[in-house]
Amino acid sequence: MPPVSASEQLVPEAQLFDDALVRCVGLRKEFPAGTEGWLGQTRLTVKAVDGVSLAIAPGETLGLVGESGSGKSTFGRLILKLLEPTAGTVFFDGRDLASLSRAELRRMRRQMQLVFQDPYSSLNPRMRVRAIVGEGLEIHKLARGKEKEQRIVRMLERVGMGPDALDRYPSEFSGGQRQRVGIARALAVEPRFIVLDEPVSALDVSIQAQIINLLQDLQDQLKLTYLFIAHDLRVVEHISQRVAIMYLGKIVESAPRDVIYSNPRHPYTRALLSAIPSVGGPSQAERIKLSGEIPSPVHPPSGCSFHSRCPYAKDVCRVAEPPLVAGGGGKHAVACHVFPAA
Repeated sequence: MPPVSASEQLVPEAQLFDDALVRCVGLRKEFPAGTEGWLGQTRLTVKAVDGVSLAIAPGETLGLVGESGSGKSTFGRLILKLLEPTAGTVFFDGRDLASLSRAELRRMRRQMQLVFQDPYSSLNPRMRVRAIVGEGLEIHKLARGKEKEQRIVRMLERVGMGPDALDRYPSEFSGGQRQRVGIARALAVEPRFIVLDEPVSALDVSIQAQIINLLQDLQDQLKLTYLFIAHDLRVVEHISQRVAIMYLGKIVESAPRDVIYSNPRHPYTRALLSAIPSVGGPSQAERIKLSGEIPSPVHPPSGCSFHSRCPYAKDVCRVAEPPLVAGGGGKHAVACHVFPAA
């Protein structure tokens, strides 16, 4: 296992286990953001993902939670190598993706798929379902002719749709049905790992439950591994075994699901959980109200990136960045000067 430098986030040893299906170390992604200053001499960059290290075990669902703009979707695309990292390493099944040739990476992509947030914009409106689901089979040369047709039908049946959907266009379906088509497309090439980028946030609540149950059933049947990206902590609690909280490109807390929901340590995690509406839940007086918006990743705050919004911030928080340090037997990691891992 490659070493993690002192400047990178420290993570629980248990989360960098050698048998992880997906593992990233010191992952960073910066985007150019123009220039400023006299004659534009200072180049600006957006630190979308800033030194993240974590791992996902085979058959596990890791929930990645954070506000819009926290870097969740960028992180998911870095893992799939849809974006090139500025620094850091991604391993899939023990292999460094950066070391693969173009042909090897093409074969590897079959094992890593993505389900998008918006089931309408992610499907080509000019393609019939038959072509949408079968496109991956063609690209990877997995099936042709009658066998290809049979596999497409089987995939549609797995996601609760029948053969009558084959010759219809995405516009002829509801949002939930379109997302089922998107899931079938991802499953068609028999992946082992799927990044689910807010797959239910664009759906009605009643349909969200159906899609979540479907994803869980598929995981059990096909032994899939998920990275589930979301901002809704209620959904994450239902589907995930482990949860990581992301803020301004960094992981600020990670732990098994039950630990996160019963003993949150980081003030940002506490604020997110306190905002969950529920019957008989916390009163408005108990809710933690964050001031201001998430800071600009072009000019992030010094010290702890959350200190400008944190009601518990101390002087040390403004000058020193807290490392992500493990407690709880190595399973619970928190990046906070005030509330370290218990």
